[in-house]
Amino acid sequence: MHRTRLVMAAALAFALTLTGCSSGDDPGTSGGKTVLTVSLWNYAATPEFKALIEGFEATHPDIDVQPVDILADDYAKKVTTMLAGGDTTDVITMKNVTDYARYGTRGQLAPLTDEVNKLDKNAYLGLDPFNLDGKYFALPYRSDFWVLYYNKKLVKDADLSNLTWQDYAQLAKASTTGSGTDKVYGTYQHVWRSVVQAIAAAQTGGNLLGGDYAFMNAQYTMALDLEKAGATLPWGTASTQKVSYNTMFSTGKAAMLPMGTWYAAALLQAKADGKTNVDWGIAPLPQVTKDGKVTTFGSPTAFAVNKKAKHADAAKQFVLWASGEQGATTIAKIGVTPAYHSTAITDAYFAVAGMPNDTLAKKTFQPDKVVLEMPVSEKSSDIDTILTEEHQLIMTGSKTVTAGIAEMGKRVKSEVG
Repeated sequence: MHRTRLVMAAALAFALTLTGCSSGDDPGTSGGKTVLTVSLWNYAATPEFKALIEGFEATHPDIDVQPVDILADDYAKKVTTMLAGGDTTDVITMKNVTDYARYGTRGQLAPLTDEVNKLDKNAYLGLDPFNLDGKYFALPYRSDFWVLYYNKKLVKDADLSNLTWQDYAQLAKASTTGSGTDKVYGTYQHVWRSVVQAIAAAQTGGNLLGGDYAFMNAQYTMALDLEKAGATLPWGTASTQKVSYNTMFSTGKAAMLPMGTWYAAALLQAKADGKTNVDWGIAPLPQVTKDGKVTTFGSPTAFAVNKKAKHADAAKQFVLWASGEQGATTIAKIGVTPAYHSTAITDAYFAVAGMPNDTLAKKTFQPDKVVLEMPVSEKSSDIDTILTEEHQLIMTGSKTVTAGIAEMGKRVKSEVG
């Protein structure tokens, strides 16, 4: 099917310009179909979006879904600007609950409370974070948590079933080989602050909104020690060169990778397309202590209806379909963990060709506790900004771990309260 290319205008509102289609007198229709626009990121590299759009169109032949494709790194900033400028994109993908809380409390999203109250809430993972004082403005279609991806060839016969972070660091150092362009790192720690901060908060019981961040000390110390030992690509290099975690792992440049369950779908697609030959597996995220329990962190991804949507009814149809059983079945079949769950959907997930389904993999998908990546609050966005800024200063060596952690607390208490 010919798909119109949507171009984001340079104006503040990032207004959409639809080109190359026959739309008649109504710019919101194409060939007699309702044109439904959906904001998302990295469409070509995110298989779930294509699967959901094509699945929805197959069951709703009167609707033509057009993706509004935005670079992942720019997504939050551009969507914030779009909504503030009165943009009329119909469906807005909520990349995280921090952004959702900001848009929801600003009245920029259409209410979905009536629709949510008709659902079986017990069938949805990750629904609670979208409850804003009893009101819902989005529905999760995906619910991810962090695991440890590993290259079977590079970690050899290492036992990854019950790693502590100390074990992980030792294995990363032992698995590092070569030098220069031939170097293979024992692990790759991506540049996001969550790689350090959210892990520390989840596994120590720390509060990311509380203003006391001493609980991050050990995780930062380990991360910097891995860099010093040459067991991971330096944070500054990864940040400056905008290194992709997918490139590091799928090309065999890193033996291990802490990352969210969403990455499995990209690996499966790359393997099917012949773009990677890495024989990979998944293991539980390493823990602070070896007590047999697995605590990790995660975040649901959701769809919301823009308060100024041109086609609100069609947008609600898309959100309900994508987040429900049909959407869940669609993405489970490509290795994405859906928010809607059932035994049949779990079976479909592990039946995907190439999906690791050994005992360790299945254990990985049964963590004892999944902590929300960032607590939902009207303060979340402002605190997230502060924590990100201080994370960058620590990881570039501009501040010591002690000084950076102290500054986080000072700024949160003085700037946010």
